Amino acid sequence: MTSIQKVAIFTPVLIAGCVILMFNFAIRASFGVFQIPIATEFNWARSDFSLAIAIQNLAWGFGQPIFGAIAERLGDRRAIIAGAVLYAAGLALTAFAHTPAQMQLLEILVGFGIAGTGFGVILAIVGRAASAENRSLALGIATAAGSAGQVFGAPVAEGLLAFYPWQTTFLIFAVVIIAALAALPFLRSPSVASKQELEESLGTVLKRAFKDPSYTMIFLGFFSCGYQLAFLTAHFPAFVTEKCGPISANGLLAGIGVTSTSALGAIAISVIGLANIGGSIFAGWLGKRYSKKYLLAGIYTARTVIAATFILLPMTPFTVLAFSLSMGALWLATVPLTSGLVAHIYGLRYMGTLYGFVFLSHQIGSFFGVWLGGKLYDLTGGYTTVWWIGVGVGAFSALVHLPIREKPLMGQAA
Repeated sequence: MTSIQKVAIFTPVLIAGCVILMFNFAIRASFGVFQIPIATEFNWARSDFSLAIAIQNLAWGFGQPIFGAIAERLGDRRAIIAGAVLYAAGLALTAFAHTPAQMQLLEILVGFGIAGTGFGVILAIVGRAASAENRSLALGIATAAGSAGQVFGAPVAEGLLAFYPWQTTFLIFAVVIIAALAALPFLRSPSVASKQELEESLGTVLKRAFKDPSYTMIFLGFFSCGYQLAFLTAHFPAFVTEKCGPISANGLLAGIGVTSTSALGAIAISVIGLANIGGSIFAGWLGKRYSKKYLLAGIYTARTVIAATFILLPMTPFTVLAFSLSMGALWLATVPLTSGLVAHIYGLRYMGTLYGFVFLSHQIGSFFGVWLGGKLYDLTGGYTTVWWIGVGVGAFSALVHLPIREKPLMGQAA
């Protein structure tokens, strides 16, 4: 009689990975809160700080395959330590920036630091450590941890700014990201790969993937995810602050202390993160049972409809919270499905690097979402144009996922 042993989902590796991702994204998601204070202090154009965040996102994208390769060549822990040091150094030095050029240059360090402590490296570790049965759900849980950080990142930044200048807040965040390395000893991941995968070089695998039309479509499809998410993270608090209707003095929001549209903007980012905790886990659960490419197409379609509806309606506290909840449920739901799709088609051995290149597309989209948000704001005085561009690229992503060939390229399941 054969006994079937149930493999635990919440392993030390998964928990440690969640901790690092939580702190990583708590800090990263707070940058939109600094948009107005920094621009006000230095009398910068909105596009100056926006370009700094855009460069951060682009550096994160270029750094992701680099750190993926470092992790696979030199070890996961060395990659994460290097990322944390760069992250902390970038944050600390940013506190002393006085010109747009200085801040924009320093955000390269922050972006590479996010790459070394973010999804590309951590999800590859979690994916290798999880069983085949639990992999999609484990990736969803790890992704949700990033959203958990987003829940408190922006409100904590808003709270700190009430007592400290923005420079001190950046220094506090630098200490926090170094403290997250306390979880590092628990990140022990076995090398799970087929015999064929182990015998092939990284160059061979990359060459095969780059020639595969499905890999190209995954790459192109992830662009809109980055565009939409980065634009909202960087600009939505300011958008809400300036355009939202007044908060009722006798309403529920005022009763819990949200009395200004500025506070509502920070809370909106938190609500998005809170909704995405459930959304990411649910997406991971669905990815275990249904076609990942069709799930991704559905998510991008839903995002397109939600964004178009929001911009067509008058902005009120209700529509802001309704949008935040609905978009939040889909916010990072693409990540466990996209990373799981890469692992399923191309194997686990070089998942970090392969997903890293796909994530570069995400961050190119992030660059344009943040930069265009600031540039078009300065040119037009509002965010409407850049918002509709986001609606268009979302529709494109929904379509481009449909022809993907969702079968293991090497003939075995990942």
